Amino acid sequence: MTRTGNQGELTLIEHLVELRSRIIKALLAVMLTVIALAPFARQLYAIFSEPLASQLPEGSSMIAIDVTSPFFAPFKLVMLLGLLLAMPVVLYQLWAFVAPGLYRHEQRLAKPLLGASVALFYAGCAFAYFVVFPVIFAFFTAMAPEGVAVMTDINRYLDFVLTLFIAFGVAFQVPVVTIVLVAIGAVTPDGLAQVRGYVVIGVFTLAMLVTPPDMFSQTLLALPVWLLYELGIMMSRVLVTNPRAAESRSAEEDSERES
Repeated sequence: MTRTGNQGELTLIEHLVELRSRIIKALLAVMLTVIALAPFARQLYAIFSEPLASQLPEGSSMIAIDVTSPFFAPFKLVMLLGLLLAMPVVLYQLWAFVAPGLYRHEQRLAKPLLGASVALFYAGCAFAYFVVFPVIFAFFTAMAPEGVAVMTDINRYLDFVLTLFIAFGVAFQVPVVTIVLVAIGAVTPDGLAQVRGYVVIGVFTLAMLVTPPDMFSQTLLALPVWLLYELGIMMSRVLVTNPRAAESRSAEEDSERES
């Protein structure tokens, strides 16, 4: 059902056609980004591996165990970077498909939340690259036993850092999730503040499970998530209106359209 605008209800076939068009545009954006990045795959991997390469002992280097790794590791990185860089376009297509079914007050809240979600994901990845990686790789290389040459396989390194990128990018979504939960009436800002102690314990436990077994990376993930949780509580007090008032506005909008 189209809640906003002057158009009538769309048929199921029309919805499916529009959905197909949106998916094609999103995939095209990803493909074009991958094609644009492909010629620079080796340089991008060199930048991507710099946090570890800069910490390796003199004379050590990264290695490729599999025969195809020198080709597939940079190509895999380009594919994932293409998806990440095209994410604003992908989310815009999703928004353009869903927005007509939202009330005006829902659109006013959802649009900035989508933008904030993308920005926070990028911020999480940047935090992992510039802050977390230098710390944990310096720690790991320093802890290598004497006589052990530290030479990491390029594929395993890629999988390791991508896991951390995703972990930090998703963890940085805490303010958005908090605001959404308050907006739908599942929780209240005061209720979130009351369970702060349990959240802190849960955050550090989760960080222990998704990061390497060292206190540095665990703390570097847990502390920002905790601070973002507090930010989410503060922002929800400012941005989210009373649910009953929102329902009242929705009813008024429906009555206006019917008239």
